[in-house]
Amino acid sequence: MQTHLAPEYQHSADGQAAEAILRKCVHCGFCTATCPTYQLLGDELDGPRGRIYLIKQVLEGETPTRKTQTHLDRCLTCRNCESTCPSGVDYGHLVDIGRKLVDAQVKRPLGERLLRWALKEGLTSKLFTPAMKLGQLVRPLLPASLKNKVPAPQRAGHWPVRRHTRRVLMLAGCVQPAMAPNINSATARVLDAAGLQVVVAEKAGCCGAVKFHLNDQDGALAQMRVNIDAWWPHIEAGVEAIVMNASGCGVSVKAYAHLLRDDPVYARKAARVSELTKDLSELLPQISEALRGKLRPHSQPVIFHPPCTLQHGQQLRGGVEQHLNALGFAVRVSNNESHLCCGSAGTYSVLNPQLAYTLRDRKLGHLTAMGPQVIVSANIGCITHLQSGTELPVKHWVELLDAALI
Repeated sequence: MQTHLAPEYQHSADGQAAEAILRKCVHCGFCTATCPTYQLLGDELDGPRGRIYLIKQVLEGETPTRKTQTHLDRCLTCRNCESTCPSGVDYGHLVDIGRKLVDAQVKRPLGERLLRWALKEGLTSKLFTPAMKLGQLVRPLLPASLKNKVPAPQRAGHWPVRRHTRRVLMLAGCVQPAMAPNINSATARVLDAAGLQVVVAEKAGCCGAVKFHLNDQDGALAQMRVNIDAWWPHIEAGVEAIVMNASGCGVSVKAYAHLLRDDPVYARKAARVSELTKDLSELLPQISEALRGKLRPHSQPVIFHPPCTLQHGQQLRGGVEQHLNALGFAVRVSNNESHLCCGSAGTYSVLNPQLAYTLRDRKLGHLTAMGPQVIVSANIGCITHLQSGTELPVKHWVELLDAALI
């Protein structure tokens, strides 16, 4: 796509990066067919092709409006369009640039600014855990809109104490320890059974995704640098990988190399961190053999919802169901729209609840039609969002492995 950058963007890093991405787009429209918001709203500007056109207009000097901002806000950043695109358009990075440029020129209403500030500061704060515990205490009294965001209390179980020669780092995450603490401890127990010791760097915090996607990109980059500093001594000591059991965090940390590529202090370290980062499912091929003979039979029907951050953001498909089935589980994915977003998308379900819950119910309709006894996924946001709409248990797939350990 030919683009004529406005003078203010011609020599900027954002302008040049966006122009390189735009040149790959041929406006074929294949992406529109797999865009969840286009499917719901039927508006060209609520699909990738339309949003690309809006961003192009801004880069060419047209003044963005509140309408421009709204169409970009409605994007789930699910990156399904990237999986569909035959030209390799890096839409995820383009929409990040577009939102940054538009927000710099279009002031949001006060209520919206306050909500976004509360999300980016509250979810990543040390006060989130006590606030969640308080919410869980009064959960029966909460209105449905809040109860959906406050899962029932969960016991984490024990953390393994055995030491192993082989060690991996794990990011605990910002909300997962409070909302679903068993995911982290289950991960540690499963890897312990496979001969791997899990190490958590205390000073590592949020991966940066929350602030980045709420357009506090400087704040997000600062969090990324803190994580790199926390992990670096362990990397130098020889950890095999940095394991992510939340695919949303995984896709973010794998992008550190790109996001910090121009940082003279952190570029090299960020590249190493991204290189070492693995989604937990990427360890399945090497730990499956070690787990054989250590698992109880498990025949109940399980349906797996692959998060967008796993199948589109990280381009990891099929691994979870393939390896769990090889270990004796009965795991399937939905026959319908398994590629579509469930509507969680980080803070999206708070900022765009009507669209988010419509997508959730559509997704649950496909999942429950297959008669599972449990739904599993690979991202805390998807798990919490789906659980708010069904009585069926929704868990992380690693919890299945953990519960089956002998």
